[in-house]
Amino acid sequence: MKPSRPITAALVRTEVLSGLVVALALIPEAISFSIIAGVDPRIGLFASFTMAVTIAVVGGRPAMISAATGAIALVVAPLSINHGLGYLVAAVILGGIFQIVLGALGVARLMRFVPRSVMVGFVNALAILIFLAQVPELRDVPWPVYPLAAGGLALMVLFPRVTKAIPAPLVSIVILTVITVAAGIAVPTVGDKGELPSSLPALGLPDVPFTFDTLALIAPYALAFAFVGLMESLMTAKLVDDITDTRSNKTRESIGQGVANIVTGFFGGMGGCAMIGQTMINVKNGARTRLSTFLAGAFLMVLCIVFGPVVSDIPMAALVAVMVLVSVGTFDWHSVRPATLRRMPLGETLVMAVTVAVVVATHNLAIGVVVGTVTAMVVFARRVARLVDFSSVTDPDGERVVYAVTGELFFASSNDLVHRFDYAGDPGHVTIDLTDAHIWDASTVAALDAVTAKYGQRGKTVEIVGLNEPSAEMHGTLSGELAGSH
Repeated sequence: MKPSRPITAALVRTEVLSGLVVALALIPEAISFSIIAGVDPRIGLFASFTMAVTIAVVGGRPAMISAATGAIALVVAPLSINHGLGYLVAAVILGGIFQIVLGALGVARLMRFVPRSVMVGFVNALAILIFLAQVPELRDVPWPVYPLAAGGLALMVLFPRVTKAIPAPLVSIVILTVITVAAGIAVPTVGDKGELPSSLPALGLPDVPFTFDTLALIAPYALAFAFVGLMESLMTAKLVDDITDTRSNKTRESIGQGVANIVTGFFGGMGGCAMIGQTMINVKNGARTRLSTFLAGAFLMVLCIVFGPVVSDIPMAALVAVMVLVSVGTFDWHSVRPATLRRMPLGETLVMAVTVAVVVATHNLAIGVVVGTVTAMVVFARRVARLVDFSSVTDPDGERVVYAVTGELFFASSNDLVHRFDYAGDPGHVTIDLTDAHIWDASTVAALDAVTAKYGQRGKTVEIVGLNEPSAEMHGTLSGELAGSH
């Protein structure tokens, strides 16, 4: 892990300004996710505030933004709509407890089983989702929205050529807001999304009966909440690791997500997890420390409570332009270049495409990652299964035949092993040489037992030789104990 960066005036300025841009981008999304979850917009804004401030302290990935998210909103929406806010808040707290337990049990270590092709698919699907989320803001709107959005994009592309001291998205938001207010241009604004809070959230217990029935009702939602939140947060942390060329503590991040959600629940928020779009804004603006995350949450409340009327006047076109540029910058364009696709194995491209398709279809990054990873495992198993080689040599005297098996023997490659031998035509003594093979599972041991049994039925003996130590141990432990497998 790289040493921490020295604190300088330039670093603080970057973190402060980046946190401000993120806070501005959080407001309309938090309100939108509140609507999806069926709760008052202030519930989502409170959640974004408490999540960001808490995770800045207890999280394991500096510069990553956690707040109310669409994935979490979709999970808890049925509970909120059918049973009320109290049950949603209780589920958030229980989900946070589940996340702490899962983090302590080492769920973060599962990230090593996520292949690169799934990661690329995850990034590309994320970029597509960020873009698609902006499309409704460009439909059935007054015509000035389009030149404003285009102007915002042009400002963000061109302004960095003048100076990078101030984040271009912040400049774009300020200029477009001044233009619309000064010229009296009637376009959708942040204020149209919902009412901003006028005070800080209050600490309290969820308004539910503390009974087993309540626990039974919220537990399935809480568990789904915990898994989706951790999956999205850990994938985002890995993405930021790659972009910043640093490592983060995934176990601490998992536990930190749980702590942040418990805090959020006790303050009446709807819970959340890592926000990929806002995290990309933060990282692309140069933020690298916990300060930007903390300030994003703090600025969010300051903007709502102190500068509510000003923030309400920000045109949605300005924020749409920011997110469109984020989506373009997030997409891995190299991965879809014809030259790259020609060189890439077909299986890798398939895994990436499946991941993208499932995420875009379900709007759930966690489901896409799981399906993509399972697809990658199937592709890998098929590829490795074909690497098994099989040959036979009969002694000149015709009394013995030696079968040489090479490669990795597991369920996918050993299932047809039984059919590769000439039981009727082989001599009385058969040797199976596994010097250049490795036994990985019980399926292979069962297949070898079946081969031995088939020869035994014809009065022929089988000798298995060349087993390496792990293979010999597995074969010795399981052989003859898998009754019914053949």
